[in-house]
Amino acid sequence: MPPLSPLSSASVVSALRAAGCVFAEDEARLILSAARTPDELAAMVDRRVAGLPLEHVVGWAEFSGLRITVGPGVFVPRRRTEFLVEQALAHAPDASVVVDLCCGTGAVGAALAAALGRVELHAADIDPVATRCAGRNVAAYGGHVHTGDLYAALPDALRGRVDILAANVPYVPTDEVGLLPAEAREYEPLVALDGGTDGLDILREVATGAPDWLTPGGCLLVETSERQLPSAVEAFRRAGLETRSAYSEKLYANVVIGVIRRWCWVWRCGVCRRRS
Repeated sequence: MPPLSPLSSASVVSALRAAGCVFAEDEARLILSAARTPDELAAMVDRRVAGLPLEHVVGWAEFSGLRITVGPGVFVPRRRTEFLVEQALAHAPDASVVVDLCCGTGAVGAALAAALGRVELHAADIDPVATRCAGRNVAAYGGHVHTGDLYAALPDALRGRVDILAANVPYVPTDEVGLLPAEAREYEPLVALDGGTDGLDILREVATGAPDWLTPGGCLLVETSERQLPSAVEAFRRAGLETRSAYSEKLYANVVIGVIRRWCWVWRCGVCRRRS
C-alpha cells in the first residue's frame, strides 16, 4: 500500500471541519485508517464532505465492541441502542433463542450472539437491502436471516420458543422525519425511520404479536423516546406483557421491556395450550 502523505491528516481534518463535522479529528483518523491509497482517501473525504454518513464512507460502525458492516441505503446502528443489548443480557443471560426484528444491519443480533455464545439467532427485516447487509454481520454466529414484514418473516417453528425478542423498531413520528439530520433522512431508508402518526405504529404491532413467539419467561425489548415512553409501556401492557422501562443517562436511551410470565399470562397466546 503506498504511504499517505504526512500532510494528509491535517488536510483531511481541515476539509471535514469546513464541511461542519463536529468531530473532525476523530473522523479523520477513521478515514485515514480505512483508506488504502491517496486516491481512495481523496474519494472518501469527498463523500464525507458531500454529507454521506461516516459509517457509509468507511463501511462499518462500532457497536457493542464489534465492527458492524454497513452498506449504502442501510440504517446505521446507533450507540444508544447498545443499552437495549445490555438490558436483554441482564434479563436473559442464559438465552438460547434470539430474534433481532427490524434488524437493519443485524447489529443487535450480532452483539447478543457475541455475548451469549452458542445461540440460535434469527434476524429479520422488511428491507432486502438490510437483510443482505445483516447476513454478513450474523454469519459468524451461524445466524439465519429472513426478509419480510415483522413476524411474517419468521419461521413458524420459532413460535413459543424465543427467549430474547429485540426489536429496534422505527419510532420517529411521520411529521418529524423531515426534522432529522440530513445524514439520516437522505441516506437511510424511510421504512427504518418512520413510525407512523405518533411514532408507535410498528411498536404496537410488535407488542401485540410478541406473546405468540416468546417462551414463558422470554422478553421483548424495544427502544423508544422519553416522550413516547408512557404510550409504549401501555401498548406492552395491553398485549399482556409484564412491563417495565429502563433509562440510560449516559446514552440517553429508553428501553421498554415486556416479559411473558411463566404461569397464567402465557395462556393468552396459547403456548401452554399447544404444549399441554
